[in-house]
Amino acid sequence: MDPSGGCPHAANAALLAKGAAAEVLLPGDVPAAVVLGHEALKEFIGHPDVAKNARHFTALREGRIPDGWPLRTFATVQGMVTSDGDDHRRLRALVSKAFTARRVEALRPGIERLTDELLDGVEAAAAEAAGGAGDGTGDGVVDLRALFALPLPMRVISELLGVDEEFRDRLHVLSNQVVATDIAPEDAVAANREMVAVLTAVAASRKDRPGEDLTSALIAAREEGGDRLGEAELIGTMIVMIIAGHETTLNLITNAVRALCAHRDQLELIRAGGADWADAVEETLRWDSPVSFFPFRYPTRDLTVDGTLIPAGTPVLAGFSAAGRDPAAHGPDADRFDITRRTRSTTRHLSLGHGAHYCLGAPLARMETTIALRRLFGRFPDLRVAVPEEELPRHRSFVGNSVRELPVVLGG
Repeated sequence: MDPSGGCPHAANAALLAKGAAAEVLLPGDVPAAVVLGHEALKEFIGHPDVAKNARHFTALREGRIPDGWPLRTFATVQGMVTSDGDDHRRLRALVSKAFTARRVEALRPGIERLTDELLDGVEAAAAEAAGGAGDGTGDGVVDLRALFALPLPMRVISELLGVDEEFRDRLHVLSNQVVATDIAPEDAVAANREMVAVLTAVAASRKDRPGEDLTSALIAAREEGGDRLGEAELIGTMIVMIIAGHETTLNLITNAVRALCAHRDQLELIRAGGADWADAVEETLRWDSPVSFFPFRYPTRDLTVDGTLIPAGTPVLAGFSAAGRDPAAHGPDADRFDITRRTRSTTRHLSLGHGAHYCLGAPLARMETTIALRRLFGRFPDLRVAVPEEELPRHRSFVGNSVRELPVVLGG
């Protein structure tokens, strides 16, 4: 796996042409596997002999994975994403109350207000970039990712968790470092230690001043239930919620804007009533998944996937970006961005997971992105990306799938 990441789709196609699974080397020459065919991945994720707990990771258990390994946090963080069975159900139950359909829908007015507020800032920044001319819809170039796609989900998840504003910018920087796959060992260790320290401070502030937020609720469950939630599980859950709660939606909004700007016919189809913004969200999830290869699952016995033997204890990456363009599942035009596909196909993408570990925040991510697209293109119908796609700097990670900047012109 290329630790510097980049656009995954060409490499995915080459791997898929050979089979639905493959042996790979992770950074540090750690033997691993990827499952990237749609049906194979769906079956593997739900297989009874596939686990999430790192006690099944042979190389880690035997002490062959150093502290500074860039993917170590994905294996060792304590929380829902690294637990199985009763532990997973216990932790998921504690968090799921914040993501019921009623709770998520109640967030809609606030998300709409926040979206409009951020778009005011985008317009003002464009006007300033254009030399203060007119109403801001001139030729001023602004980074939509930094000014809009990032602060929207970061503020929403921070308010849900009770993270004070003073911590938010730093947590985003640390999240980027935690998911980076080309980070130096000493930087990886430092980023993880600081992430724990910052979230420990957040938890302490919520213990002193509890509120109507998820962190306060988790602390209360820990205090009242004794062994219901340990300290490491509390901080681990907060780490997962911060990273998954904003990085994925940040990438999704960014990728959807890029896709629609590059496919103006699809944008016009929405405006003409032939599809809706939710269709654009679902097709982006399939066509350009915000997560490329997600760590880790471990077979608890030797498994063969489409002819590839995956020995017990091997760390396995879930190839969501590859599965989304698997022609065996999505047809010979799987590489085509088509927002009407959802109404014509019974095959659903796997980009938000499948089975017991399906993303708890999926309804929130979908709502945030749908609101973001509707209001963004409603306000700036001629918005366009300011540079060619190939010039956009990519994530330096094979976990996240997006670009690091999105320079746009609002149009006029």
